[in-house]
Amino acid sequence: MSRVKIAFLVFAGILIIMQLIPLNQTNPPVVQNVAAPVLISEILKTSCYDCHSNETIWPWYSRIAPGSFLITRDVKMGRQHLNFSEFSDLDSFDSTDIADDLIEVLEAGDMPVIQYLLLHPSASLRDSESQALLQWVETLYPE
Repeated sequence: MSRVKIAFLVFAGILIIMQLIPLNQTNPPVVQNVAAPVLISEILKTSCYDCHSNETIWPWYSRIAPGSFLITRDVKMGRQHLNFSEFSDLDSFDSTDIADDLIEVLEAGDMPVIQYLLLHPSASLRDSESQALLQWVETLYPE
């Protein structure tokens, strides 16, 4: 057997074994969704909730390794940083820091991240949506 065939079989074996590694792709209960006007809620659900809430939609490809590891990690990190399903649990200091972070990423256009947008182009924020989110955040935590 040639080295190329052996390398291919080893690679295929590793991919198969990777599929057996269990991942936590569950949605914890929603404590309380953020109270927001209808327009803001729609924007958040379309562009933010998959990574920043307990209402993640786990598509079929999120269960295929190695991509499943990246998607699961991104959701875990997103929820740790900001979870709209637990928004009411934030104390005012944390909320103010999060508001500052939200304003910063919205002004920079850093969210949603590009790897998410590649598979979910409808989540891209139009300028008007970014502005609406900015105004909403600023009304919650005025400086």
